Amino acid sequence: MLAFVCALASVTLTACGGGEEDPDEGTNGLAKLTAEEIEQEVRGAVEGATAVRLSGTVITEGTTYRLDMRIGEGGGVGEVSTEGTTFELLRIGEDLFIKADAGFWQSQDDPEDEDGEESADPDPAHKLDGKYVRVAPEDPAYGQLSGFTDRNVLLDGLLALEGERAIGERGELGGVQTIRLEAGEGVGGAMEISLIGTPYPLRFERGGAAGELTLTDWNKEFTLHAPPEEEILDYGDEMVTDED
Repeated sequence: MLAFVCALASVTLTACGGGEEDPDEGTNGLAKLTAEEIEQEVRGAVEGATAVRLSGTVITEGTTYRLDMRIGEGGGVGEVSTEGTTFELLRIGEDLFIKADAGFWQSQDDPEDEDGEESADPDPAHKLDGKYVRVAPEDPAYGQLSGFTDRNVLLDGLLALEGERAIGERGELGGVQTIRLEAGEGVGGAMEISLIGTPYPLRFERGGAAGELTLTDWNKEFTLHAPPEEEILDYGDEMVTDED
């Protein structure tokens, strides 16, 4: 009879003569660490990663950006949407390209040149429609746009926590057990971290309600393909003044 009772009790996670089953069994043990130690482990995992996919929203200076980017060691590719326009970014090494339709370029076009005179081409946007426009490294836009394709720049800037760290509740994302790390009671940002395998952040809530990102495909390699030469235009005056 006693053996039967013990067997029944084990089904309810309690064994005769023993305590409750370890909730961390089968996990990476992250939940046993302090909040500061968890953050350190996460940072180490992110720094050692070779690839990741980021999707979600980032709000900065009142502007909302929707990202869907795949980023690796050699560059990145994906789409960025903001204020009703969408453009594709592709960086392979130092070469940075932006691809968009005429509507996007029209929204960026300044009808006057630096001297205050009207542009020689009344409709330069149609020349850029669907083309891969190569952005020169010395162009101010290069630093801003390339940041969306740079793993270190993007992750360091987006995965920032401000305030006292604290461990939140456990959860689950995509069938993976997670634990929540918060800063400033969530106001300074929060992340859901995998309790299985490498402790990668799987979701990040930016502080100050500045957006939310999902991070997937950690270390999943992908290939970056250079655009065909006939589809590339170099950013400069010559590309908007050439005759059709």
